[in-house]
Amino acid sequence: MENSLLILLQLLLAHIITDFVIQPTKWVNHKRENKVRSTYLYVHAFIAGFLTFVFLLRLEWWYIAVFIGVTHFFIDLWKLQYKKDNLKMFVSDQALHLLVILIAWLYLTANFSEVLPFFSELITSEITLAIIIGYLLVIFPTGFLIGKATKRWQNEVEDDLKKNSLDAAGRYIGIFERILVLTFILTTNFSAIGFLIAAKSILRFSDKSETGARKQTEYVLIGTLMSFTITILIGFLVRYVIF
Repeated sequence: MENSLLILLQLLLAHIITDFVIQPTKWVNHKRENKVRSTYLYVHAFIAGFLTFVFLLRLEWWYIAVFIGVTHFFIDLWKLQYKKDNLKMFVSDQALHLLVILIAWLYLTANFSEVLPFFSELITSEITLAIIIGYLLVIFPTGFLIGKATKRWQNEVEDDLKKNSLDAAGRYIGIFERILVLTFILTTNFSAIGFLIAAKSILRFSDKSETGARKQTEYVLIGTLMSFTITILIGFLVRYVIF
């Protein structure tokens, strides 16, 4: 198991250094402009394979380095066909690279036969299912519930929120907030929840002279308290199942 984990870490380290540490912005821009004609695309793919070979430290595994280098080339080439370099493309690109690394790791450690039993164990484990359901509840239904519960006040603050807030920022803040609270509960770090609440108190009541500022702050605080309350309840229900 130790050697298996070591191989995975070596493959990941090679990828991280290749894609994020030693790839300058100049290369990225040149690849985006010239695509398959870019020399840096080939150099980058070669580095991916070369570092894999160096970190694995096994001459007989040279073909894994070739596999990583070639697949890295085609994944990057696929990404370059799209003009937009947004979050979706970044996640898709990295997911494909990680999938290749996972395949190489499974091959080197002869663990392909363990994949199906692993997933079978996951979906038949009460603990795993309880945790997954808990996170899904705080990410999706809880947000919809809070939105419905606070709808009566939305019209009063809608204009101010549009002017003074980033688009959909409150929704994403709420999601990450609930993920953190649930994680703290499941890991028995209850004091960290108090720290998070203290940090959120930065959203204190604004100057009353600002039009709509007080209503906006009250609206945010109501949503925050509902978010914390529901997530804490879900967290303790999940703990009841898994402990």
